[in-house]
Amino acid sequence: MSVFKNVIVYRIEPAWSQSLTEAEEGLAKQRFVPCGPSQEKSAGWVEPRGEANGPLVESIDGQWLVEYMIESKQVPGSVVRRKLDERCAQIETTTGRKPGKKEKKELKEDITLELLPMAFTRSARVTVWIDKAENRLVINSGNASRADEVVTSLVKSLDGFAVALINTQIEPAAAMANWLLTQEPPAGFSIDRECELKASDDSKAVVRYAKHALDIDEVKQHITDGKRPTRLALTWDDRVSFELTHGLLIRKITFLEGTGDGAAGGKKEDNFDADVAIATGELGQLVPALLDALGGEAAFSAAPPDEAPKAAAIATAPAAQADTPEEEDAPF
Repeated sequence: MSVFKNVIVYRIEPAWSQSLTEAEEGLAKQRFVPCGPSQEKSAGWVEPRGEANGPLVESIDGQWLVEYMIESKQVPGSVVRRKLDERCAQIETTTGRKPGKKEKKELKEDITLELLPMAFTRSARVTVWIDKAENRLVINSGNASRADEVVTSLVKSLDGFAVALINTQIEPAAAMANWLLTQEPPAGFSIDRECELKASDDSKAVVRYAKHALDIDEVKQHITDGKRPTRLALTWDDRVSFELTHGLLIRKITFLEGTGDGAAGGKKEDNFDADVAIATGELGQLVPALLDALGGEAAFSAAPPDEAPKAAAIATAPAAQADTPEEEDAPF
């Protein structure tokens, strides 16, 4: 079950009330089209099931699932530089002059366009869960800039759609520090064996624990000395293990034995429905439990559509890339 691995959670403006049909029509206006020969990037919405001409919005047990596709081409910089040097040398040989800065820039752009049809093709799919009943948006990405791009596309595609990153009354770093110091995690949660602590002073010192007990004096001393937890591995209700970050990113989500009973086997479409139902069902309980553990959710304040991506970029802490790109070889 791998519907969600790293998620960023947003609150949807409660007034948004589009129907499934209206959402389908809105996303269809930005349906994904593969990169053209000289196009560097293309992005848009694709069928979550991967079936051609299928719906762009899947509704499973009332939960909406959509998928964003990003395809890009990138010519290796070393190849461009080599071609540029060759082109400049040729101009100098034939004309007796060296190309100036402006001309070099134009030559570089021309060379890039010439090589794009042969460039590497990278693609990534981002799963998006819309929980209308709870006014919650969950983006399966640990990359803030990529999540911003998805939010921007949603705002453009869905009339009246506005979101804000969820904020809590207690900062995650402060809560995690308290849990480690007291060894008293909130009800329903247990502390696992991975943690990262960072100093807030100029030293920027970092201490990481992996597969290591965290109920030791050394961890407490680091926190007492001023280091703040930036990541902490937790398990909720013996059902879902994950890593919480200081930016409220939920990483490395793993559904534990027993949560996926009945999902394996059967038809592919049945497995898809079961995986989505289980993942949304478990996360639908984990997220509010985690928010309660952090003192509850701060008041909702959605940014205007054109400000939503900017707000997301500011409020989300940098994180490791969560989306796995697919590549095609290029003949360079």
